[in-house]
Amino acid sequence: MNRTALLVAAVIATASVARAASAQTPTSAAAKPPFRDVTRDAGITFQHHAAPEKKYIVESMSGGVALFDFDNDGLLDIYFVDSLTVETAADPKAARSALYRNLGHFKFEDVTDRAGVGHPGWGMGVCTADVDGDGWEDIYVTNLGPNTLYRNKGDGTFADVTETAGVAGGGWSAGCGFADYDRDGDLDLFVSRYVKIDLANLPQFGKDKTCEYRGIAVQCGPRGLPGEGDFLFRNEGNGRFTEVGKAAGVSDPREYFGLGIAWLDFNDDGWPDLYVANDSTANFLYVNQKDGTFKDQAFPLGVAVSEDGSEQGSMGVALGDYTNTGKFAIYVTNFAEEYNNLFRNEGTHFVEAAFRSRTGPVSLPFVGWGNAFLDYDNNGWLDMVAVNGHVYPQLDKARLGASAGYRQRKLFYENRGDGTFDEVAAKFGAVFTEERVSRGLAIGDLDNDGRIDIVVNDLDGTPQVLHNEVAGAGNWILVKLKGTGKNAGAIGAVVKVKAGALAMTRLVQSGTSYISQDDKRQHFGLGGATEVDVIEVLWPDGTTTRQERVKANQIVEIVQGK
Repeated sequence: MNRTALLVAAVIATASVARAASAQTPTSAAAKPPFRDVTRDAGITFQHHAAPEKKYIVESMSGGVALFDFDNDGLLDIYFVDSLTVETAADPKAARSALYRNLGHFKFEDVTDRAGVGHPGWGMGVCTADVDGDGWEDIYVTNLGPNTLYRNKGDGTFADVTETAGVAGGGWSAGCGFADYDRDGDLDLFVSRYVKIDLANLPQFGKDKTCEYRGIAVQCGPRGLPGEGDFLFRNEGNGRFTEVGKAAGVSDPREYFGLGIAWLDFNDDGWPDLYVANDSTANFLYVNQKDGTFKDQAFPLGVAVSEDGSEQGSMGVALGDYTNTGKFAIYVTNFAEEYNNLFRNEGTHFVEAAFRSRTGPVSLPFVGWGNAFLDYDNNGWLDMVAVNGHVYPQLDKARLGASAGYRQRKLFYENRGDGTFDEVAAKFGAVFTEERVSRGLAIGDLDNDGRIDIVVNDLDGTPQVLHNEVAGAGNWILVKLKGTGKNAGAIGAVVKVKAGALAMTRLVQSGTSYISQDDKRQHFGLGGATEVDVIEVLWPDGTTTRQERVKANQIVEIVQGK
């Protein structure tokens, strides 16, 4: 039996396992689940809006979320992206994205109106960076229509500088991320785009075979619809950007359906490369040619398609050194019946490890979106999380046996330390087994207790703020970097920590998961180690900083050049 046939058989078998797992309770009645939903207690009342029937693809894709410290008080704040609908598209005030200020002790205050960031447009995703190097983190929101760059003024408010910066773009933008691709000291911006949509001439619901799913009439696309090329905005260093995607070789002239993105130096040559997850088309890995241009080498490097050569419906992208070998693997979430990829980095190429790692088969019934690597129990090994939810509400009426339904549970993979994982969402309790329609996911330590928390933005519903309360967690260190010049946030820096037998590597990123933003501080679980032997930072300009014999269980700020 070939791999494709095995996958089809596995979908049917795994669907029943998935439904059974959803019904399970934690292994012991006395056991306390490691994560607790504190959304309501925290004072977060945000509601994402989307049309209930999802008759058009543009109503199924929104939901980015960002964790960042906008007021520099040492606590992570939360920004949720909201969307319009076809019926409300003429009224930009009908959607309200929201910024919540962290007050400490897991209490948040809605400061959206005061900050001036509530109405960026028909919102999709978000990424953050200190774009101008003034020490205050800015917000970039991708939209259906012009995107929005909010400059942080440092007084609790933001200014819309999109027009003067020249980064509005247009069309339907999805993923975004800042990086210094040309190593000139300032941050450039890549934006992926998805499908060409004319709101005045939308494709008819269920009109042909590209608007059907297993014989059911559904929204059209992305197959059968025209795609859009991507943008690369080069920072000119004076507050303005120039769009150079075509000249740089990353404009996607074939107009694939771009979603999640990740900047990474996969081959350790000191120059940022770029991975783009494309829906229903091959993914890109643009290798930096060190002259302002890139070359797509996803196929020869083994990260373009599935192991059997099939294009997949790729959504979210996460990077992590789950083997503690110093190489970043690429974890990609995909559509139902298309297992999630785990591309293990071999240095010169990648190897598909989804089945070797035992993470692929259980993902088959689900439509995956936001994802992340995280060490939830601080044992020094990165675990994995993915949130799920279908795009067709019509599934619930069809009762398809091999489908996980419209609402879907989460996936959580516990790292065994030998290259394999156990999927343990069932023993994590209701916050992971409850079926929801999730999209964006971001991770970070919201209360600075050394344990990584999770925030999820659900489509057409309330979000989830999941507080990590795992008992018996190991020791930890949280590394905050401060760079020099205009890349003050040190985006692109690599942090290595050695503690006894543990050797761990992390990357500072702008743009993570599915159209979302993780905490840029780098978290390391230390297990039983009470001291870090060495922290080494490789800064984006190639210089290094080392600190030795650092006590565990603290936030350490490392300033470049000191």
